[in-house]
Amino acid sequence: MEAHGIKVITGCKVTAIEQASAHLSVHLSGGNHVTADCVMFATGRVPNVTKLGLEKIGVEIAKGGGIAIDEYSRTAVQNIYAVGDVTNRINLTPVAIREGHAFADTVFGRRPTAVDHTNVPTAVFSEPEIGTVGLTESQARARLIQTDIYKAMFKPMKATLSGRATTVLMKLVVDGLSDRVVGCHVVGEGAAEMAQVAAIAVKMGAKKADFDATIALHPTAAEELVTMRKKTASYARQAAE
Repeated sequence: MEAHGIKVITGCKVTAIEQASAHLSVHLSGGNHVTADCVMFATGRVPNVTKLGLEKIGVEIAKGGGIAIDEYSRTAVQNIYAVGDVTNRINLTPVAIREGHAFADTVFGRRPTAVDHTNVPTAVFSEPEIGTVGLTESQARARLIQTDIYKAMFKPMKATLSGRATTVLMKLVVDGLSDRVVGCHVVGEGAAEMAQVAAIAVKMGAKKADFDATIALHPTAAEELVTMRKKTASYARQAAE
């Protein structure tokens, strides 16, 4: 992004916005400020359920603002179910579709089905693209006794041939005790596509040895996922005092 002229500032907050002539003066924590034409805040979303009168019929609202449900999407009222963004679990269209299928299987198919909300692949369709599934490095280090990191940053072949200053970042997060791959993160062209396929392996509990035993498809960027052999970092969680 910076190579394309975008200035990235991290570790600060917007403290004030003032009109300055034809532009906006944006004050940042730490005393700095930037000039901008427009300011956009990504503040997130909350379920729009406050005016539905749910409390009058006994449907409870969870702390996060979503409709409170059990593992089968049933509310506190036995014959009322809720799926999708109103439950404020993972607000993604494919997740809502999966919850809808599980509801139909449970109620109409008489096959009680709970949705597993772990290892849901996600993407940011920015430039460069970001695709991710599973635990991040920090999450793994907080939860696992041993965390091994495999990381590669490289220029894909077509960028080498074209001379473009394009790089790809790939990271595998591995449980150091079980060898299970618990996270896969890709930044670069096609990252979302790779994350979707990698999600199958992560969901199935594939091990790093399974990745290593998979023959690479050359020349692709994705082949790096099965050719990373050298650990870039290894962390042991400190025992609680």
